[in-house]
Amino acid sequence: CSVLNMANVLIIDDDKTLCRLLKGIITGMNHQATCAGTLDEGLREVRADVFDVVFLDVGLPDGNGLDVLPTIQQNASRPEVVIITGNGDPDGAETAIQNGAWDYLQKPLSYQKAMLSLRRVLQFRNGSCRGGHGAVSLKLDNIVGSSPLMRCCYDSLAKAANSDASVLICGETGTGKELFAHAIHANSSRAEKNFVVVDCAALPETLVESIIFGHEKGAFTGADKSQKGLIQQADGGTLFLDEVGELPLSVQGAFLRVLQEKRFRTIGGQKEIEIDFRLVVATNQNLDQMVQATQFRQDLLYRLRSINIELPPLRNRDGDIKELVIFYVTRLCERYGIGTKGFSKEFFETLSAYSWPGNVRELINAVENIIATAGDDPLLFPQHLPKRIRAAIARAAIRGHAATGSMDLDTQFSPLEVTLKSYRDAVVKNAEKKYLHSLMSFVAGNIQKSCRLSGLSRPRLYALLKKHQIARFN
Repeated sequence: CSVLNMANVLIIDDDKTLCRLLKGIITGMNHQATCAGTLDEGLREVRADVFDVVFLDVGLPDGNGLDVLPTIQQNASRPEVVIITGNGDPDGAETAIQNGAWDYLQKPLSYQKAMLSLRRVLQFRNGSCRGGHGAVSLKLDNIVGSSPLMRCCYDSLAKAANSDASVLICGETGTGKELFAHAIHANSSRAEKNFVVVDCAALPETLVESIIFGHEKGAFTGADKSQKGLIQQADGGTLFLDEVGELPLSVQGAFLRVLQEKRFRTIGGQKEIEIDFRLVVATNQNLDQMVQATQFRQDLLYRLRSINIELPPLRNRDGDIKELVIFYVTRLCERYGIGTKGFSKEFFETLSAYSWPGNVRELINAVENIIATAGDDPLLFPQHLPKRIRAAIARAAIRGHAATGSMDLDTQFSPLEVTLKSYRDAVVKNAEKKYLHSLMSFVAGNIQKSCRLSGLSRPRLYALLKKHQIARFN
């Protein structure tokens, strides 16, 4: 972090009046301000200097500010970004915050609102510089990635580890929610105690309460001995509820009471037992929607969401695919006692072209398949990838080319990868474009002659020329 008694602030906004307002506030607080009127100019400033705070407009002449948010966050000082917009866009606000923006301000921006936002962000940054936990000091076993979105997650992980508040980890299947839960425990003061995992989706509904809270001998048919519940096993440590959305409503109320009172009673027990555990939960479901559908208790959700960590899907983690592949290929080569593999340029390009719907988990499985397929081959090529992944990439590529009319019609492909309609449309589009190029070249741009030769009306010809972006050559 920079020394914040003289913070360096960048304003990227084409509104000159707002720039003057912000610059006056910043310099009036004895900080340094730089203004940029376009994204291009702003990014040049970001690359050339170190900033603590960036005020970033959304609607700029050369693009959307939200699109460059990850790039700005890669600045050496990892500045806090305050998004500014003239449009009341709740989706944009949500996107900005989820992608690591500090705040989201709407124009017209008052002097008081701008000054309050700057003061708060600098106070936060000053506290982070003095006592914050950085990703460098974290134990991140098996968690790999240095993209801006992941660095935001590491910051949240550090704050969670330094607290005893409940943590809700959200993300698609395979994004590493359990790994993050382990890391929170491993970096906390409870690291020497138990880390107890409860897979809520795998709990038999008739035995959920018994498994979680434990039971006394004779409490129900088949209870031939007393059994400690998972809550009691986590005493002093961390209880991790995976797929918490699958926790039956009948148990949610009892679990909420445990969180509030820090005591519980086993099934068939007469005395309440005091308990001390830290709760971390994970889900790939939308718990807010489940609350609306009365499938999840709102009061429990409030308790679970003291700290919220949103793990990004792999497709949004710029640069992390290469880092993950190198990490797991190296590990597997060491495990199997085989030589380290090299990578062709095309190998990583192909990996990046795939959407990875199964996220990191799917990538790890693919790497295991690659190592098995490659055998003694010293260099990895796209041909070493699982066939299903290569087929999916081919299908997506052909669809993309068909959509733009640029399909290579001489390329061999499987009928599984393209429909007849998409191929036919591409053929027609390519034929039109080639014909029009030849026509306009032959007539040297003479529209009257080209209409007579082609049999097209003047409006239709103009429409086709515009569609295929063909000049008249005159």
